[in-house]
Amino acid sequence: MRKVGMPGPRAPEEERREQILGAAHEVALRSGIDSVTLRAVAAEAKLSHGLVIFYFKRKDQLIDAILDRTLMTTAMLDVPDEIARIAQPAERLSRLVDEELERLMHDPRGIRLFFEYWALGVRHAAIRDRIGAAMERYRAAFRKLAEDLLPESASEGRSLTPDSFAALAVSLINGFAVQSMLAPGRFDSAAYATAVRGLIEQIASGADSGRPPRTLRAQPV
Repeated sequence: MRKVGMPGPRAPEEERREQILGAAHEVALRSGIDSVTLRAVAAEAKLSHGLVIFYFKRKDQLIDAILDRTLMTTAMLDVPDEIARIAQPAERLSRLVDEELERLMHDPRGIRLFFEYWALGVRHAAIRDRIGAAMERYRAAFRKLAEDLLPESASEGRSLTPDSFAALAVSLINGFAVQSMLAPGRFDSAAYATAVRGLIEQIASGADSGRPPRTLRAQPV
């Protein structure tokens, strides 16, 4: 039994580092990248300033590490098992887009932080490259699912291919994120989701008939 007054066991280094990163991420989500300072993070984590410095010597090291967390929560496609098991490609894609819109709608702070990093990337090539690589992986995940709906072997001569569908899906999702961030409480997310489903249904209908529509029309909202 530990005697009263004696210090407790030291937290493992990786656990402590994660504690600091979690606190830094929370500061950035709450008040933006500029608010991330070593002292602010120490206060959020309820640790000493010196201990934070032991793990992260400079503010920019923390900001760099938070970027990874931001990309994981905003630009990484995770396909739930219940969606992956859906047999119909069109329904699978529609449900996945719904899931992404729902996720982003409930994480406006994460979207704002993502776009703060996007703005930083204008001046910092390393940040720009990491965001670009993350977005490429995001598009690739949609492309893989779109191949079931629009097989590559049947794409020749068509206006819509798995690549173009992936670009369309990501554009729709990012557009949703921007509008929900700029107009919280006024943006009709349900109507937007209905329009997206309408587009996917038209794509599916065209794919089944072998004649993907040249012009996609959203359902009335």
